[in-house]
Amino acid sequence: MVWHELEIEIEPAAREAVEYALMEAGALGTVTGNGDVTVTAYFSDIPSREAIRSELLDALRIYNLPSSSVRDMTLREVENRDWLEEWKKTWQPVEVGRFVIAPPWTTISDAPDRIVIRIEPGMAFGTGTHETTRLCLDAIQKHFAGGSFLDVGTGTGILAIAAAKMFPNARVEACDTDAEAIEIARENAKANDVDNIEFRVGSVEETTASADLVCANLTADVILQILPALIGVTCGKLILSGILETQLEQILSVLPEVEVTQDGEWAAIIV
Repeated sequence: MVWHELEIEIEPAAREAVEYALMEAGALGTVTGNGDVTVTAYFSDIPSREAIRSELLDALRIYNLPSSSVRDMTLREVENRDWLEEWKKTWQPVEVGRFVIAPPWTTISDAPDRIVIRIEPGMAFGTGTHETTRLCLDAIQKHFAGGSFLDVGTGTGILAIAAAKMFPNARVEACDTDAEAIEIARENAKANDVDNIEFRVGSVEETTASADLVCANLTADVILQILPALIGVTCGKLILSGILETQLEQILSVLPEVEVTQDGEWAAIIV
């Protein structure tokens, strides 16, 4: 089989927008290299340059970036290889404080000073490598002291699993509107020998039990839509993440005194 490799030269600030655009255009995966100035995407069929350009322009507009953020595109053919095995050789665990996010094939184990969370990379959003996930994991370490935890928009279940491994006797609930994500999260919890998480399809609603710590790693527009409900189920602290630095002001304007942490262009708010 022959793959079609599309390499795009970019400004580093456009990395995430370009990755998003390429996946929307049908890429089966992307690789960022050369100090975040190239993004390479792989397609099973020859991609349409016009379709790629359209997705790139839409993504750059969403991220408030100029079209000049994308410089050049190069398309070439590459022979098929065992991509998974090659990728496994270069995949490195992600450390966030005490948490170590590692794939199932590594031999890292828990220790008094670390909590290992095994997540199958690429299964759903939330594998520990994204800034928003790291911000949440850091906030959980600082603000969760046991009791009850609610993860809204759980994705792979990584945040709920982190809370459950920190405090095995805690009441942990996780929800997501994507039924497939919930199944993936359940599988990940089982792989981590965690059985104190209640997973369900859905979001915060009137029957949702309140929690000492609520975490919502979503997007700014979704957070604004359900913010009253999130505050309503919080009886301690609320972590909001998935927010670009440029979107901070619109959320802070409707909140009381908060703490803000940042990682690159991404921010988390602790209410």
